Amino acid sequence: MMTPFSVIFILFFFSSITATPFFVGLIFLELAVGVLKTGTTVVTISDGLTSISAGMISRLPSVLMRGCELTAYMYVWDRFHLVELPWDSAWTWWLTFLGVDFCYYWLHRFAHEVAILWAAHQVHHSSEYYNLTTALRQSLTQQFTSWIFYLPMALALPPSVFAVHIQLNLLYQFWIHTELIRDLGPLEWVFNTPKHHRVHHGRNHYCIDKNYGGILIIWDRLFGTFAEETDKVVYGLVFPIKTFEILYVQFHYYSYLWRKSKTYKAISNKLSTFIKGPSWKPGKSRLGDHVDNPKVTGKEVPHDPSWPLPLQVYVVIHFLLVLQIYHDLFENKMMLSQLTILGMTNYILLTLTALGFIIDQRPTAAVLEMLRCVVMVTLQKYGYMKPLMPLLALYTNFFHTCSSIYTTL
Repeated sequence: MMTPFSVIFILFFFSSITATPFFVGLIFLELAVGVLKTGTTVVTISDGLTSISAGMISRLPSVLMRGCELTAYMYVWDRFHLVELPWDSAWTWWLTFLGVDFCYYWLHRFAHEVAILWAAHQVHHSSEYYNLTTALRQSLTQQFTSWIFYLPMALALPPSVFAVHIQLNLLYQFWIHTELIRDLGPLEWVFNTPKHHRVHHGRNHYCIDKNYGGILIIWDRLFGTFAEETDKVVYGLVFPIKTFEILYVQFHYYSYLWRKSKTYKAISNKLSTFIKGPSWKPGKSRLGDHVDNPKVTGKEVPHDPSWPLPLQVYVVIHFLLVLQIYHDLFENKMMLSQLTILGMTNYILLTLTALGFIIDQRPTAAVLEMLRCVVMVTLQKYGYMKPLMPLLALYTNFFHTCSSIYTTL
């Protein structure tokens, strides 16, 4: 017999799967409209694939364990809830809607104001473009701390209602990552919109640490973190990382904080490096300041290195192949052994890393790609992975073998 937690978890999982076709459809719609309106594509292959890869990596822990947010919420609810509001009351649903969005505001704000939390959240801000694929550029590690901010709700609000609203809050934020929608009139007063969220993703001085809201913008207006879009917004991190290597995108800031802490002798300063603002230095306020930030002129050009068209086609084909493996992993995870799941997960990470090396055109890219292709052929040979279509198994292996020979040469 399934437990209530199992039911909630399955609903939570399938809602994210069901949303995927809508994400893909909207991304292609944005591409088409962008070409018609501006004459250019709003997404580059290098940046778009990196954003989608980050989204893929962010979900990989869920194949090995249950989600932290729901697990922790259910634990607190089962043992410590003070009242039990009726799940079928409209008041409970509206209160949960406001509660989730309010908690998200503070989660989001802390993720910008506490350096160790920013180390996770900076992944989402690392793109120098602003389009729907940017919404998918998520952190692998943020989920391991975000659950804390929702626990007060577990004292009264049923987990089933919470599970719906936490997913709704996340799904809403997908469509606001676009430059094609400019202004929504009176709705701008209450809701978080593309116009407001563009400011949040900017590295202009007036954009930094502003507009944290999820669905509603009223929290920013109430707590003094709201900013209107004025000057042209330049997107990305204050110090752009200029790479498409996915593991570096995910983890580089942790190593930066460690190196920064080692420059201080006092234990208090070492600890402050992690728990105060990203811009903090000894002698400055908790959040630091932005005097050391590069000046934004509005003429900045996003990092978009030139690379040969055949190589772009190669990367896209291999990305689509690993995307199928990723889909199979999630679709069949209940039937796969832990060893197979671990092997497929590591292969996905290896592939996304190798493709990032190719996009960056690193000298070691050929060696890593050759290794990856050999691993792929071996896994398929011994039945740990199935090809895109059984009838194409021979051709898939042949393609990976040729890819291995090509990269070796």
